[in-house]
Amino acid sequence: MTFDSANAPKPLSVVLAGGGTAGHVSPLLAIADAIKDKHPEASILAVGTPSGMETRLVPAAGYQLATIDRVPFPRRPSVDLVKLPARLGGAVRQARRILEESRADVLVGVGGYVCTPMYLAARKLRIPIVIHEANMKAGLANRVGARFSKHVAVAFAGTRLRGARHVGMPMRRAISQLNRTEAASAAKAALGLDPHRPALIVTGGSSGALSINRAITAALPALAAAGIETLHITGKGKAVKDDDGGILIADGYQQVEYVDGMENVYAAADVILARAGAGTVSEVAAVGVPAVFVPLPIGNGEQALNAAPLVSAGGALMIEDKDLSPEWLRSELIPLLTDRSRLNHMARKSEALGIRNADQQMADLVLEAVSA
Repeated sequence: MTFDSANAPKPLSVVLAGGGTAGHVSPLLAIADAIKDKHPEASILAVGTPSGMETRLVPAAGYQLATIDRVPFPRRPSVDLVKLPARLGGAVRQARRILEESRADVLVGVGGYVCTPMYLAARKLRIPIVIHEANMKAGLANRVGARFSKHVAVAFAGTRLRGARHVGMPMRRAISQLNRTEAASAAKAALGLDPHRPALIVTGGSSGALSINRAITAALPALAAAGIETLHITGKGKAVKDDDGGILIADGYQQVEYVDGMENVYAAADVILARAGAGTVSEVAAVGVPAVFVPLPIGNGEQALNAAPLVSAGGALMIEDKDLSPEWLRSELIPLLTDRSRLNHMARKSEALGIRNADQQMADLVLEAVSA
């Protein structure tokens, strides 16, 4: 019997659209990995814009990236608003060409500027659309896309999006499969922390870091006096300086620009103090690490909405940016870090709300859309 390659079924072709920030790219890559686990022969193509983080993260993960023009949607009358129809039309044509050349069986969108033209092109080509919305407050692109799809998923149960299923946030397996209890000692050692002392890890400060940096640095003497070690992940080029302009050095305190592998941060932290991006909130819940969230004070308030369910469940605290002060850290955070019973209670409440298999649920939803 001979094999007729001309008549053999083509491998599943999946196009994933999204980008701009790690909050979009990370779940996109987690979904791609889960699809590959179920269908190793599947063809995966990611689509982003030429200026987003996807240009670095997608190739680094081993996937091919195509780009289309970034088309922002102005909210007020402006020259950009006048140019919008032509720009959007051009991006839709680019999107259509990518879908046709890849012979896409399905389009998966996770939000961001790239998704609206991709959704419009897929609709014209009658390619099934699968959507994942990461934030409690759905973005414009996914609100548009949800009109064209019966396969819509959300990270948070309270997200209002047409026909949505609550699946959680797709995340890297190194995080979703993390056992904090088993990994804690090795993670603290890897980060230069004493495994016998409570560890506060501060991250997310690169997005509007000034208020966090001021409060943390002013509270360092009190933290050290309580036997607490502080690891401050500042972000690239955001080092905290002392009065003489040098890198701040203090007892029980160290700062780094970046940590390769947030799973070590989650395992090592007795408490993590962070902004309330959707990915951070979801990962904190999945692994069960007690958290203090300081939502960004700008934007549409989505970060506070992201954190609210976990705070209500007792797995985290939330403090407004304007209220974060050395006094609050001394009166609220230090007692928390030194109360093992309370930390264990928060960890259990957090983990009970977390979802660890969102990537697999999304892969199943993609296959369901193709079958339909």
